[in-house]
Amino acid sequence: RAMNKVMNIREAVGQFLFDGAMLGLGGQNIGRCAMAAVHEIIRQGKRDLTLVGCNLSISMDLLVGAGLVRRCESGSGNLERFGTTFCWKRKVENGEIEMEDFSHLGMVSRFLAGEMGLPFMPTKSLLGSDIHTRSAPSTTKKYEMIENPWNPGEPVILLPALNPDVSIVHVQKSDPMGNLIIEGFTTHEPEMIRSSKHTIVTCEEIIDNRQIRADPERTTIPHIYVSAVVHLPWGAHPTSTHRYYDYDGEHIGFYQECARVGGKRIDDYLDRFVLGCDSFQDYLKEAAGEERLSRLQEKMGCLSSTSRDA
Repeated sequence: RAMNKVMNIREAVGQFLFDGAMLGLGGQNIGRCAMAAVHEIIRQGKRDLTLVGCNLSISMDLLVGAGLVRRCESGSGNLERFGTTFCWKRKVENGEIEMEDFSHLGMVSRFLAGEMGLPFMPTKSLLGSDIHTRSAPSTTKKYEMIENPWNPGEPVILLPALNPDVSIVHVQKSDPMGNLIIEGFTTHEPEMIRSSKHTIVTCEEIIDNRQIRADPERTTIPHIYVSAVVHLPWGAHPTSTHRYYDYDGEHIGFYQECARVGGKRIDDYLDRFVLGCDSFQDYLKEAAGEERLSRLQEKMGCLSSTSRDA
């Protein structure tokens, strides 16, 4: 079993995620968010979650809209040109969830400390801003400011390490053991994965281990950091996956309309596209349909696996 970590998304979420967990979210803005995994988390009702990452984006907003989040720690929450994450914004403003702000580099530094087994990581990223002077209600200390021991008078901020209980990421390729190939941006994901106790990976393709061995320098993350591999093509929709499909602006725009209004509109969205779908494939039929999915592939210039591997 250790050599074959392939399972379905229901099994993976049920086995590794639990109520009250710290959940690391991969992806960035409108690219490669682990949406299929988020849908399953909502269907299973895993609650009281703490979400961590850089830009937590639409994956975070759905979990917040579903009422499953207690706290967020991140660099931002937005969908680029589609605007802010409205469910998250509303609940932060109303005091319904806690929010702790860090810079993007600050969050990566915390994951780096976690993967190295260190209690903290020094940085100068927050200096010159008010991020380090503002804190959400919390039982943990946000930072410590010290003097550089080798240059007295120079301030340095120490940020606490992060070790998520579980992280979820969507990638282009994995072999059954969990050797991952991430193409395009990686942002905070390598550090986050290596700092996590467990990582659930959804992927566009499961490839033979012989391909990994033939081209080892393409492996972004080795299998020792991966707990579960789930084959879920289109698993980032409506966000994009480099070399596979573009983001679905039509559906993101519709989601943003629902999230901006909130209340019954977001409940109806969840009922129609998440809770009312037995699988992510059912969601894709309801949210986009074959014709629009084909157009998204065409926009990325990826009509076949041959064109991707060229």
